[in-house]
Amino acid sequence: MNTLSIRHYIYDLLIEKGFSETAAQYLNMICLLVALLILAFIVDFISKRLLWRFSSGIAKRTKTNFDDILISNKLPRNIAHIIPLIILIEFVPQVFTDFEFAEDIIEKTLKVIAVLLTLRIIRSFLNSVKDYLKTLPKYKDKPIDSYIQVFMIFAWILGVFGIFSILTGITFLKFAFTLGTASAVILLIFKDTILGFVASIQVSINDMVRIGDWITFEKYGADGDVVEINLATVKVQNWDKTITTIPTYALISDSFKNWRGMMASGGRRIKRSVIIKTSTIKFLTANDIEKLKKIELVSQYLTNASNIISTHNTEHNIDKSVLINGRNLTNFGVFRKYLQTYIENHSAINKDMTLMVRQLEPTPQGIPMEVYAFSADIRWKNYEFIMGDIFDHILASVTYFDLEIYELSVANSD
Repeated sequence: MNTLSIRHYIYDLLIEKGFSETAAQYLNMICLLVALLILAFIVDFISKRLLWRFSSGIAKRTKTNFDDILISNKLPRNIAHIIPLIILIEFVPQVFTDFEFAEDIIEKTLKVIAVLLTLRIIRSFLNSVKDYLKTLPKYKDKPIDSYIQVFMIFAWILGVFGIFSILTGITFLKFAFTLGTASAVILLIFKDTILGFVASIQVSINDMVRIGDWITFEKYGADGDVVEINLATVKVQNWDKTITTIPTYALISDSFKNWRGMMASGGRRIKRSVIIKTSTIKFLTANDIEKLKKIELVSQYLTNASNIISTHNTEHNIDKSVLINGRNLTNFGVFRKYLQTYIENHSAINKDMTLMVRQLEPTPQGIPMEVYAFSADIRWKNYEFIMGDIFDHILASVTYFDLEIYELSVANSD
């Protein structure tokens, strides 16, 4: 029995039973269509089961987790749909042999579905590649999402070309050539995507930003950790748990601060000053020095410095009846030495990085005394605690050196 006789078997049977030719054609088409759909469903079910078992078996025997990721992204399941789809495309002309108009529409629809299925398979594969690369330490902080999105954009462009070619009957190359004349419009439509792609490449090559970096981008109000880098945007989770979205190309067109260097260095900078009243700075008398020697951190320094200064003044016959003559110690200088020693002995300060207490340029309010050091703990909460602890001590210790902190006084008005 040939194919022609099979597809008209029900038709001939119905004609013999006294059905009209039109009714026989419709009933024949419906029966064949139902049979084809049932066949496609069965084949699809069997294909999915077989491919799932086959892929699961391979995944269990291999050491890599890439095949497990392929399964989790449903790649075998999507591939299983190819076989029933091919069966449908192959047998639709047989089912709709008497309905050419419907045959053409359904055949084109199935081909469009085939294109969409191909895109779905490509997406599953690319998502699997993305998920796998993110498990590797080498690529974990790279903008993999951006590259996957670029591949998907090209795939969708080709897919759309293919769909239009199927629906219009124009060959793929001719349709693509015709569309090339509208390239200026396409460039305008995909401007942000193109800029984002170029930016993603530059960001990756120059290692400007990684996922997990703490960045500060004042223009967009971003201050927190980078949680996602894709083709069009960079998502930053701010410290208040809000999300700021920044255009990817802004990373190369605008200025921002990346704190990665600080995080990697093992120290977080402390750079803060207190302003000392100029009027409280004075030379130290012998009695002042003896009093300050009771402070352990500067006791040895004062003893050594006093001996050196005394020897110098004696050798040069300095008249010390006037305190300003010769070499002298000041309460401000001793206080600076005290703070330097205090910081050097602080357990929470990184001793391998720059550490100093320095006097800044005088201001109308007084003379700033700045602590420049790095905390050994870079975590924000602990860093703030360390810095607060240091300056609590500084503010409380000023009075021991007969110095005062400048405070702005506001006159009360009635």
